[in-house]
Order: sequence, then structure tokens, then C-alpha cells
Amino acid sequence: MLTLLDIRNIVLIEALTLEFAPGLSVLTGETGAGKSILLDALGLAMGARSDAGLVRAGTDAARVTAEFDVPMDHPARVLLAQNAIDVVDAPVILRRQVKADGGGRAFINDQPVSAALLREVGAALVEIHGQSDDRGLLAARGHRALLDSFAGLGGQVAAVRKAWGDWQRVLADETAAKATLEADQRDREWLDHAVAELTALNAQPGEEAELAEARAAMQKGARLTDDLQAVSDLLGGKDGGVSTLAQAARRLDRIAAEHPLLEEALARLDAALVEAGEAETSLVAAVQALDADPARLETTETRLFELRAMARKHRVEADDLAALAEALRARAEALVAGEGGLAALARARAAAERRYGEAASALSKSRTTAGLRLDKAVAGELAPLKLDTARFRTVVAPLPPSAWGPEGSDRAEFEIATNPGAPFAPLIKIASGGELSRFVLALKVALAETGSAGTLIFDEIDRGVGGAVASAIGDRLARLAQRTQVLVVTHSPQVAARGAHQWRIAKASDGKATRTAVVPLDDRERREEIARMLSGADVTDEARAQADRLLG
Repeated sequence: MLTLLDIRNIVLIEALTLEFAPGLSVLTGETGAGKSILLDALGLAMGARSDAGLVRAGTDAARVTAEFDVPMDHPARVLLAQNAIDVVDAPVILRRQVKADGGGRAFINDQPVSAALLREVGAALVEIHGQSDDRGLLAARGHRALLDSFAGLGGQVAAVRKAWGDWQRVLADETAAKATLEADQRDREWLDHAVAELTALNAQPGEEAELAEARAAMQKGARLTDDLQAVSDLLGGKDGGVSTLAQAARRLDRIAAEHPLLEEALARLDAALVEAGEAETSLVAAVQALDADPARLETTETRLFELRAMARKHRVEADDLAALAEALRARAEALVAGEGGLAALARARAAAERRYGEAASALSKSRTTAGLRLDKAVAGELAPLKLDTARFRTVVAPLPPSAWGPEGSDRAEFEIATNPGAPFAPLIKIASGGELSRFVLALKVALAETGSAGTLIFDEIDRGVGGAVASAIGDRLARLAQRTQVLVVTHSPQVAARGAHQWRIAKASDGKATRTAVVPLDDRERREEIARMLSGADVTDEARAQADRLLG
């Protein structure tokens, strides 16, 4: 509910702070005192279009702050969370600044926001019903949700929403499968050829690196072949270095005992023979490792080039060719079984669509039944409000399949026929002013707490009526205020007397400036104000007595 409204430099209001309480609050005062200014200021805080003309003459800027106390699960707090505005267990504060040059800024909980977000949050907090109302109950887009809430159809709506989600998921799967199948069918010849050549190639992960390493080794061996052969010739054979050393060792062995130095020379010669033998063994191993067989080199290069060419063709790494072959093979197999898979998806989609249709149809029937109950409830409120010739109806009509959605396959709209024989028309296109406000009041009372913002404001709902009708309006406003906060601007003493709280709006001038003030009234002051409303400028004892009866 609205707990505080602080206004600075708005037209005739220099500085004003109002604190509000639950229940029915009434604002009274003579015509032209500034009641509309108060509502304009509140509308500004709720995101209404700014106007530099609202800035008090002689000042640079105007400011309006509205503070609301709402529960943590209130739709306004949900909106704040969705827009990254801090949501804490504290009042929601809307603030708007307007400069005399036309500029301005908007804030929610002291965080800068757009006017659009301020307007959206404000609509969730307050409904204003007056001369040019185009929100709240008059907006047809919200009528279906109001009807559902009135009839307690939350469970059915949830079932329809789930059925819609299931249907859309299966439909998306079927659409994707069709697209894949159609693409594969267009590429059928290429797909078969690609699978065949990849299967024939039989590439293995890591094979390219192994082939490249072997090729590099064989290429190196080819470059070293002549040198290796020359070294082998020098070491091997009967005239090679190893044979010569062996002959020298045998001859030295016969005479080594003749002198210690000869024995030392023989030992060194034997060591040289051992090293030469190991060198010859290493040389043979090197020749084998650096295999320069031209045929084997050609085979290795051919395989390597085939792998790389296939990888370039399919724009993958050579190590990914095996995985690609498996994926294309799976696509080919899926293509063969694709028609059967599509048939299964089509059956699942048809079943999901049928379940949605059944749930939506049941919901539509429930809405139609609820609409009749709502029509009856509203009809019972119209006659006491001097709207006995008007007729109200709830239209529940099917939507084209293209407009079906998670909330069902139908639309709901409230319509009114104001006079006998007149056609029904949307609620927003009917009578204006006080008559329109009374229609809204009748509907609000019938709907009870359904869909209400935390605060309802009625602007001159009693215009053009009096006596019993005004009393009926006051009675219904008081009943409505038992469930939600209601503020009403009124000229009717019957309505004012039903308020739990009352303020008098008055305009005063000191010869230099004119100001509007809003004064809270105590019991005695309320009696005088209601008596003034009954008798005019000269308050009589009879008017005071009548005021006492109304307040009683």
C-alpha cells in the first residue's frame, strides 16, 4: 500500500508530505482547490509523462517521492528483481524529478531507472480510475488473468501451460529432425561417397605423426647412405680396419712377453679391437634405423599424403578423420531410418497437441462458466450505483491457432452496453467520467481481491450522482477498502463520511503567491467539512446534524 507521498514544487504545491494508512481515505475540498494536482503528482511518481508545466513557477525543478509497503512476493518486487534493482525487505520508493527546462530523472530505491520501468512498476503498485483511465481493469489484455483469478483456475492454467511447453518441445524436436533429414537427403550422394572413401582410408588417430616421423628418418638415411657405406667399407672386410687391427694384435701377442711396454701396447690394441667392434655394431644399427629403402619411403609418403589430402578435403585435422567417418556413417544410418524416426516424432507431436487442446478446451469451458458467474455478480452491483439500465458481460472467445499460447486458446474481455438496445462494446470505450468509475467500482467489488494493486484510487467517482447512489458508492468503497487500500477524491458527503481517514485540500493566496495545502482532519474537523459539503459556504446546525448522522 501507499504509505507516504512527498511533493516539492509541483504547480501550486510548494512542499507537502502526506502519510497514508490502510482502509478508505477520502480527499475533499472545493472545486479548483488542487485535488487534480495531487493526483498528477502521484501519477508523475508512477511514470506518467513528465511536463515542465508541472514545475512551480520561479523554481528550477520539481520532485515527487512515493513510498510503498508491499510484501516480498509482490509483482512489483518481481519486476525490480528482473531489472537488477536491489530487492530488500524495505519499502519500495519511487522518485521522479522534473526540471523547468523539460529534463528529468527517475529512481527506484535510489537507483536510476527508465521512465518505462517506473511506469511498469507503478502500474503494479497503484490503479488510478478517473477521467482518462486506460490501465488496470480497462486494459483488455489483463481481463483473462482477472477472470482466472476470480474463478480460482490457477491449477487449470498451470496444466495448460505445462501442456503447451510439452507440445512446443516435441514440435521443436520434430522440426529439427525434419531439417536434418532434408539436409541429409539433399547430400545423400555426397554422404555415401564420403563414408565409402573414409572407410577405405581407415585413418587412425596418431597415424599422421607416426608416418611423418618415419618419413623424416628415411629421408635422413637417404642423405647419409654414401658416407655410411664408405665407413662400413673402411671398417669391414679382410682389408678393413678391424681385420688389420686383429692381425697386428696376433703378431704383437707372440713377442709381448719380451718387454713390459709391448704388453702395455698389446692391452691397448685389444681395447681398440673391442671399441672397433662396438663401433661396427652401432654402424649396422644406424643403417637399419635410417632405413633408406626407396620403396618403403615411397609407400610411407603415399599414405601420409593421402591422410593429409583427406583432412584438407573435409576441413578437419588428420587425427579427426576416424571420428568424422563415424559421424558420417551415423548420419547415413539415420537417413535410412529417418522416415521411421520422423513418424515417431510426428505421433508424439500429435499426442502433445491433442493433450494441449483438451486442457485448453477444458479451461475455456471453465472460463465461460466463470464469466457467467462474474456477469451475475457485476449485475447485482450496477442498480444501486444508478447503472440499472446497463448490461455487463464477459466475452470468452476462441483464438486462431496462430495465437494460441501457454495461457490457453481463447481470449477474455469485459464488455458493457450502457443503454437498452445499445450494442456491447469494450469496457474502455464506454461512458466517461463518474459513470465509468462506477462501472469500475462495480467490477472491482465483484472481483474482490482479484488482480488488485495494493492501492486503488478513484477520482470523483460520485460525479453527477447523490443521495442513495452516493451512499451506495460509499458503502462499496468501504467494503473494497476492507481488502485493499482505497483513496478517493470526492465531492459527495455520503462518500466522505464512509472514509476511515479524511484530508481537506484547500488553496490560499497571500497576494504574492498561491499555494495548495492538504490538511488531515480530526473528528470535529471532519464534521465541519462534511457539513460544508452538505450546505455550502454557510454551515448550518442542520447541516452539522446531518453530518453527524452520516458519520454515525
